[in-house]
Amino acid sequence: MTNTPQRRRFLRAAAALGIAGAVPPLWAAGAKPDAKSALIVVDVQNCFVDGGTLPVKGGAEVVPVINALAPKFRNIVVTQDWHTPGHASFASAHAGQKAFSSIKLSYGNQVLWPDHCVQGTDDAALHKDLKLPTAQLIIRKGFNPGVDSYSAFQEADRKTVTGLAGYLKARGIRTVYVTGLATDFCVAWTALDARAAGFEVYVIEDATRAIDLDGSLAKAWKNMAAKGVKRIQSTDIAA
Repeated sequence: MTNTPQRRRFLRAAAALGIAGAVPPLWAAGAKPDAKSALIVVDVQNCFVDGGTLPVKGGAEVVPVINALAPKFRNIVVTQDWHTPGHASFASAHAGQKAFSSIKLSYGNQVLWPDHCVQGTDDAALHKDLKLPTAQLIIRKGFNPGVDSYSAFQEADRKTVTGLAGYLKARGIRTVYVTGLATDFCVAWTALDARAAGFEVYVIEDATRAIDLDGSLAKAWKNMAAKGVKRIQSTDIAA
């Protein structure tokens, strides 16, 4: 068939509807978790919900969404921010600095945070209402006193790996679905590093909440889309 104007109009319309051999919607090609899929639950901790030391607006709202998703996954990995007292990412560790300002550390630019998720404190504990019966692994990050760690896969120096990629690959996992807190920091870094490690990656938007510091949320979604991270909703995932 020649590439007539009518054909071009048909293909554009078909693409919009996801029919007639056109490119399907993003969620149509793999949003049914199987034995080769894993749910990653990022930092759903007391420090990141109301009453915590670094609350993300609406942070606790992700808990029932994640709990509803959990039975659909045979494989679940949980991450936990686990900072030392006086961690280099804390504003209090730098004289004259305020929370949410930025400085240069040995590995690059670092946002300075309020003291949060200090090891062994209730503030660092996972949210008490999380129900993840098939969770198999907890990755603790940020325990290196001199280096922050947003991603579940690699610390902020971009050299030190957590071992999660190797663990997932050894288990035969090919696809990861990322949820948790916060969308524009630990969720986004985890999703981007998962793509770099060769996984198919979905971020479940309604199972995340953002800090949105100076436009960081829009930037994060743009960066994730550019690397092939798929943005879906929990309702897009089949049972």
